[in-house]
Amino acid sequence: MASGTTLALDLIAFVVSILLFLRVNKWRMRKGLCLPPGPPRLPIVGNLFGMPRESSWLTYTEWGKVYGDIISVQVFGQAVVVLNSAKVARDLLEKKASIYSGRPTIPMFELMKWSWFEMSNTYSAKWRLQRKMLDRGLRPSAAVHYRSMEKDKVHRFLKQLLSRPKEFLKHIEHLQGAITMSLVYGYDVEEENDGYIKLALDTNEIGQRTMLPGSVIVNDLPFLKHLPEWLPGMGFKALARVGEKLGQEVVNRPFTLVKSNMQLGTARRCMTRENLLEAEGTHVSNPEEVDLAIAEASASVYNAGVDSTVSAISTLFLALILHPDVQATAHAELDTVTGGQRLPDYGDRSQLPYVEAVCKEVLRWRNVAPVGVPHATTDDDIYDGYIIPKGTTVISNIWAILHDPRVYPDPDKFKPERFLMPDGRVKEDATLTAVFGFGKRICPGRHLVESTLFIVAASLMATYTIGKAKDPQGNEIPVDGTYTGATILSFPKEFKCSVVARSNKAEELIRKDTWGNAAA
Repeated sequence: MASGTTLALDLIAFVVSILLFLRVNKWRMRKGLCLPPGPPRLPIVGNLFGMPRESSWLTYTEWGKVYGDIISVQVFGQAVVVLNSAKVARDLLEKKASIYSGRPTIPMFELMKWSWFEMSNTYSAKWRLQRKMLDRGLRPSAAVHYRSMEKDKVHRFLKQLLSRPKEFLKHIEHLQGAITMSLVYGYDVEEENDGYIKLALDTNEIGQRTMLPGSVIVNDLPFLKHLPEWLPGMGFKALARVGEKLGQEVVNRPFTLVKSNMQLGTARRCMTRENLLEAEGTHVSNPEEVDLAIAEASASVYNAGVDSTVSAISTLFLALILHPDVQATAHAELDTVTGGQRLPDYGDRSQLPYVEAVCKEVLRWRNVAPVGVPHATTDDDIYDGYIIPKGTTVISNIWAILHDPRVYPDPDKFKPERFLMPDGRVKEDATLTAVFGFGKRICPGRHLVESTLFIVAASLMATYTIGKAKDPQGNEIPVDGTYTGATILSFPKEFKCSVVARSNKAEELIRKDTWGNAAA
């Protein structure tokens, strides 16, 4: 016989399900209006059992072939609308940004107390303050001040590849962590197992696997967060405690370091220091509140920056392994510009259109965040005859947008030349900006990502040849090119490769003490 507690839980679940079911169906009763089409739904639970848990972008793309560029699913009455084309995404997320710039409530983030994370915050006064701080530190004019630092980190990366080429994935992770920590906090990462990088990676791992609809059960059944932890299926609560602790450390630990260095007069130029100095100059009446806003804005960049570009640089390596002809063309262009006598620099960017096209194709071919970060409607909307109710989760399927054969013929092929005009100049491509999101929620660090990827790609291909690794018998080790698909960011699954200096001169350039001066 069932216990009283079990019966009570069943009753709660049943009542909540009915209420949600009725909430959704009120839209169906509006004459001529319904949600966008989508796969068949079961009563009450909707598409609960059909929601993709792995590589959701591929499932959404296949559904789009059947139901169109705008589709919908439901889980216990909560509508999720997926946008599968650039036109629909722009029509809604940009032209109607005033009602499509919200973020869905993420019950797991509420449990972890992640209100500090700008990327998931709803459109509000707090978010606008955070965004202002991020834009100040990440705009192109500000990024110029950090170019010397970036080159220093990239040079160290080239040396690491020379001494331990088999650990290239670890070096990529260290490179991006070092750039992010220096940019945001003025902290120089020396050790590859640095605690600050590990902290960000651990925090990201939890955030990525608990953000999307269907990723954890409490996101689909929010009432579960009110139930006791000892009940079966409540394991997400223990994970939430870990996430809360990590989040507090991410916000406070590096921020406190900057504040301490400022008091000592040793703080380097960085985004956090500049925002603190700006706040001091405006004589704010609530310094503690402003400090918290700066700490949270910095933590958002810290967290987002450590992981995202790692995926893009890893994809660069993979693309060069699988497409030696692309690498050969880039080598020739780089040698024409540098003469093989120096490392390429930011000033060479306009003279390296093919290298630039390689970077663009890396971002398009294997998107860092294939479904982006979900938006949410803050009011009812009608689009193309469909109702999109207030509170709907809206997902832009960036993978589908950047693999649309109507825009990119042979979308699964890695073809940098698709971004070049007949005269060899780089082609402007408005669709590619989808990789950074849409509207008011577009990634504030997009300019930094593009410049970092360029200097890494140009420096790497100027000095190294990337190829397939070989086993002890001399046979090439196959590379299947598969990607992870369970979190909001997608990474190449671990692969092996050969990293060999192109020439004695290239090795000499790598071993120099600085970007331009030979070692004594």
